[in-house]
Amino acid sequence: MSPAGETGTSSTPPRASAPAHGASTIESTPNSRGAAVVSENISLVGVHVKKVRPWIQRDIEQVKECKADAMLQTLLQCACSSPETPQPELLQKCLKAVLPVCNGQISAGGIHSSGIEAALKKYVRPGVENNFYSPFIEATNIALTCLQEIKLNGMGAPVPAVDMICQQNDMPMYQNHQTVKSTRKPDLVFLPLSSACALFQDEKSGKKGKQKGKQKVDEKNNEKRKAHMARNAMAKPPTTLPWKDVLASIEFKRKTSGKKKGIKPQVPSSYNVKDYIPTKPEYLPVDHLKAEDPVPAPSQIPVTQPASNTAIVSSGLTTKQPSKGGSSSKRKATDNLESAVKRSKIDTDDPDAELDVTVQTGLYAAEMFAANLGVNCLLNLIVVDDVIWIWYYDRQGTIQSSGINFIQDLPRFMVLLFALQRFKFEDWGRNKDFLPVQVEGKQCHEFKIKDDKLGDVDLLLHSSHDERVTHYGLQGRATNVIPVTSEALAKKYGNLQDGMVAKIFWGEASRTSEPEILKSVEEIAKAHDTVNGHIPELLWYHKFMKLTSSIREALGVPEPATGSRVLYILVFRKLYPITKKLNDTELFDVWRQCILCHLTLWKEGVYHRDISPGNLMWYMKNGKLIGVLNDYDLSSLANVAGPQGNERTGTVPFMALELLTPSAQRGEVKHLYRHDLESFMWVFAWISLRYRQGILLPRGLRPFDEWATLGAVACGKEKLFFLNNMTASAPSDINQDIWNFLVDSLLVLKKDADNRYYRRLRRSSSSGEGQQPNTEDSDLDAILSKFTSLEGWDELSRPR
Repeated sequence: MSPAGETGTSSTPPRASAPAHGASTIESTPNSRGAAVVSENISLVGVHVKKVRPWIQRDIEQVKECKADAMLQTLLQCACSSPETPQPELLQKCLKAVLPVCNGQISAGGIHSSGIEAALKKYVRPGVENNFYSPFIEATNIALTCLQEIKLNGMGAPVPAVDMICQQNDMPMYQNHQTVKSTRKPDLVFLPLSSACALFQDEKSGKKGKQKGKQKVDEKNNEKRKAHMARNAMAKPPTTLPWKDVLASIEFKRKTSGKKKGIKPQVPSSYNVKDYIPTKPEYLPVDHLKAEDPVPAPSQIPVTQPASNTAIVSSGLTTKQPSKGGSSSKRKATDNLESAVKRSKIDTDDPDAELDVTVQTGLYAAEMFAANLGVNCLLNLIVVDDVIWIWYYDRQGTIQSSGINFIQDLPRFMVLLFALQRFKFEDWGRNKDFLPVQVEGKQCHEFKIKDDKLGDVDLLLHSSHDERVTHYGLQGRATNVIPVTSEALAKKYGNLQDGMVAKIFWGEASRTSEPEILKSVEEIAKAHDTVNGHIPELLWYHKFMKLTSSIREALGVPEPATGSRVLYILVFRKLYPITKKLNDTELFDVWRQCILCHLTLWKEGVYHRDISPGNLMWYMKNGKLIGVLNDYDLSSLANVAGPQGNERTGTVPFMALELLTPSAQRGEVKHLYRHDLESFMWVFAWISLRYRQGILLPRGLRPFDEWATLGAVACGKEKLFFLNNMTASAPSDINQDIWNFLVDSLLVLKKDADNRYYRRLRRSSSSGEGQQPNTEDSDLDAILSKFTSLEGWDELSRPR
């Protein structure tokens, strides 16, 4: 499926992070900088997972902030016995309740909370970063054991099915994302106790005996926890830890002063409840990440050669500039912190070793999202010296809490652990509606629900299938497309020859939903042959009710509903992507049918606005290829007034040049039919030059890889350079008719770009004004005729 940039139409105000540019009219929704605008289908664009780092960084740049006490109160509310009933006094009650643990007055199963103080005294000593994993783990696990003894009216009990424990990792962790593998190395993790113990079990010790009675089970679990704490929690796992088991990751950094002199002031002798004291800095800085994407130097590469890869990971990840403005003391604190969040050593086992800690942790969150299906939210922790920050992630965006000094303000850290210890798996973000099951040795997920029309609907999602299309990133639609079987749907529709797929994604709540748009599309199809049969067949869908905005309301984040998302699952008849199984002339035929379908829909008031390879599909009917224009979750309807969504529609490598300018990214250029048509041309160039007979060419033999990871403006400059430096020499293995049509089509794009440039210069010189808003496309057929009138269009359109 296509990438996840979301859009609206006219009159949407700029995003809060967008710079003000006079009184320019907003014609469309300003674009976001984040991973929502990079392709969700990693294998489709052929981009290594490590090269998605710049997009994770751009998501992190947009982080929102909340107070630590607001975050703790919200987590406690989630963990209480009645989460739907507001309990505003929970935080104060819990701060008082955990004081005996902080002051060494609690013991449980032979473990005394006085050990927390001893561990923290080790933690504050001078030394390098990884020397402090063990004291932190020791203090945390002692606390978790003793916090089980704290009973508080209104709070839930610890969850035995989870039984969380802090575990050292500091080892490479791997995960497959379709055709590519990622490698990450978080320092510490929170795991279910059973998962932590499984890492160290050999075949003999892994055998389970019969257990009788709750008391015996509890006693056995307590012994198991105590033994693991003593022997293995502070050791690197002997086997690779699977991402699907990770509840949260914890990443550490040490300032230079902490390494040499230790942490000051020392551990207090006792604790009491006090007001929150802001840390310095209060929030982890991200301003230094916001440097404009560097534009790669032109590589003088002709169209027949692969483009330069020099710019793929160049996004300021390792060049950190201090945040401008503020008091000198604030700048000093930020400067010190920035030196801490960059690793002081080169770790050959950790490909992310030199990244900013906020980006590192964001990459861990991306792995955690990818490891489980339909994940609602995630938590990670960042620790710099004696300050801990809570980072919350969901598909609307990222939120960081203000820092908590867990040495001087130990009660607040204990409250954090107290709340997390009472989290069920669904509180950790796991989606309880998708139940993991094994079918013929393969990982699948079951989804069952009551439907008003069909009664019981059962879906078996084949989530380990090779044809699953996955997402890698933090925010946006996060589309997954998974082969699915269903007895209920098979009973209604019969056994569909090509099968079915389920599309699971996070749509913007403010946008007209894809099922609603498809209803309009289906009505248009009844009257137009160019649309009938050329649209996806929606078999069934379900909309979940939980909005991502709800936690932002609780945390007091400004504009909580802006960009709010909701989870959908849609089931379609299976289609094949245009990049698969087609030769050159078949590719043109399917592509042409999609263009004609798109034209009719635009005339009838359905604006697709996200043309990309993943949205052009096909199937066979009576021995004939049928092209399908797919994916309408970013589309808009002409009869729906007002803005739609929070982010501009479009997949950067395929967007029209006019939409890849700074003014367009600010929302000052209206998205028109000609922009979608230009996207069709870029898609055709992309597939024709990167694929042969439906097979992606090897890296080094295909152009444009860097387009998929550049920012919008930088990508626009690369595309314009490409147009200005084309060669007429065709690759030896490409169809000559395809090549001739491709070159002629790209020349049309170049001429249009040149004409816009000259018109803009003339307007500027005659009126003293710069670029003006673009006008409506009055004659869509005339615009399309620039391409249909080409000799190659007629030649390739002839029956074969």
